[in-house]
Amino acid sequence: MSVIALLGAQWGDEGKGHIADQLAAQAFIVARYNGGDNAGHTITVGDMVVRTHLIPAGAFHSRVTCALGAGMVINLRSLAREVDELNSHGADLNPDRLKIDVAAHLLLPGHVALDGAGESQLGASAIGTTQRGIGPAYTDKVARVGLRAGSIADVETFAEAFRAHVERTNVRLTRDYARPPVDVGALEAEYANLAARFAPHLADVTALVHAAIERGETVLAEGAQGALLDLDHGTYPFVTSSSTTTGGVLTSLGVGPQHVARVIGVAKAFCSRVGAGPFPTELHDAMSERLRGTGANPWDEFGSTTRRPRRTGWLDLVALKHAARINGLTEIVVTKLDILTDIDPLRVCTAYTYRGKQTADFPGDTAWLGECVPSYTELPGWHEDIGAARRLSDLPRAARAYIEQIQSFTSVPVSHVSVGPERSQIFEV
Repeated sequence: MSVIALLGAQWGDEGKGHIADQLAAQAFIVARYNGGDNAGHTITVGDMVVRTHLIPAGAFHSRVTCALGAGMVINLRSLAREVDELNSHGADLNPDRLKIDVAAHLLLPGHVALDGAGESQLGASAIGTTQRGIGPAYTDKVARVGLRAGSIADVETFAEAFRAHVERTNVRLTRDYARPPVDVGALEAEYANLAARFAPHLADVTALVHAAIERGETVLAEGAQGALLDLDHGTYPFVTSSSTTTGGVLTSLGVGPQHVARVIGVAKAFCSRVGAGPFPTELHDAMSERLRGTGANPWDEFGSTTRRPRRTGWLDLVALKHAARINGLTEIVVTKLDILTDIDPLRVCTAYTYRGKQTADFPGDTAWLGECVPSYTELPGWHEDIGAARRLSDLPRAARAYIEQIQSFTSVPVSHVSVGPERSQIFEV
C-alpha cells in the first residue's frame, strides 16, 4: 500500500478527526506531520467525547502505531497530559505504540511566554494565535537554535540545553516586552522527568514509514489546521507557522510524492475561521449564530483547543477550489452537512468581485482578498432530518444537489459525507 494524506481544505476545524478515526482503522501507522498542540480533534465514540491535540487518530485502534513527525513542535507537558487522559480511556500508548521523531522540535515554556507577550504587544493588530507557543518554537527551528526531540535521550545534555533556552528567552522577555523572566529553577525538575518519560518513545519516524510502505501497509498522514492557514499559500500573516498542505507531508515524513496514493481534503458544508484575517463569506447576523451553535454540543463551532467561538459564513467554493489546486486533492470529505438542515435557500460563493472585476480565482495577496466581495449562487435547502442517512440515496434531493455543486465547481469528487458527530454518521458517497 502507500500513504494517504489527510488535510484541512479550509481554515482548519473542518472535522478532520471525524474521518481520520475511520481511516485509521485501515492503517498501520498514523502520523501527524505538522503543527503542535494548537490543533484539536474531537472524536466521539458512543457517549465518550475525546479531544486530542498532539496525538493523531488511531489511539483507540490497538494495531495502529501513532507517530509524531519531524515537522511538528511538541510540548512535552501537553503530551503527558494527553497520553494520561487517553490511557485512562484504554488507549495504552506505550513506547511501542507512540513514536516521537528524533528530528521533531520541542515547544518549551519560553515559547509560550513569548507567544503571549508578542500577541499582547500587537494589540488590535494581533494575528489571533492560540498563544500555545507555536510561532516562537518554529522561529527557533528556522533560526537553528531550537531543541530537537532527540535531545531528551540524554537527560544531562537536555538539562543544559533547556537552561540555555530559558536564559535566551528571558533576555527577549525582559528586553523586548518588559515581561518577567521565566523561572528556570522551578521548571528543571519537571522537564527532567518529562525527558526521562518520553525518551523511550524516540524513533526515526521516516524509517518506520518507509518500512511500512515496503511491507505493503497503509500510512495515514494526518495534518493540523487547514490549507488556507498554510505559511506559504494561506492568508499571510494570518496563518500558522508550518506547512499545512501536501508538501508538509512529504517534508515532515520524508517520503517522495510517488508514495502518496490519495490526498483527502476535509471541508465543512459551510465555512468557519478562528482568529483574525480575511474571510470573504463571513456572516454577522442571525445566520452566523445559527451556523455556530450555542457551544453546548461538541459539534458546535467553538475551538477544540481554545474554546473560542468561531467566525462562520457560507461555503466558499472559490477558496475550496484553491485548496484543491495547491494540494492536488483526489477527493473531498464534506462534514457537518446536517447543520444546513432547515436553511432555505442556501448560498455558496462561486466568484469574487475585486475593484469592479469578477474573478473565480483565490488571490494570493491577503490585502486583495480583504477587498473581495463574494458573489453567491443560491441553492434550494431541505427540511428533512438527515442524521440517520447512511448512503447518498438517503439524502434529500436538495442535499444531493449541494454535494454535486461542490464536485462540479472544484472538479474533485466527494468521497464521504458526515451528517452528525458519531462515528456511524459518516459514510461513503
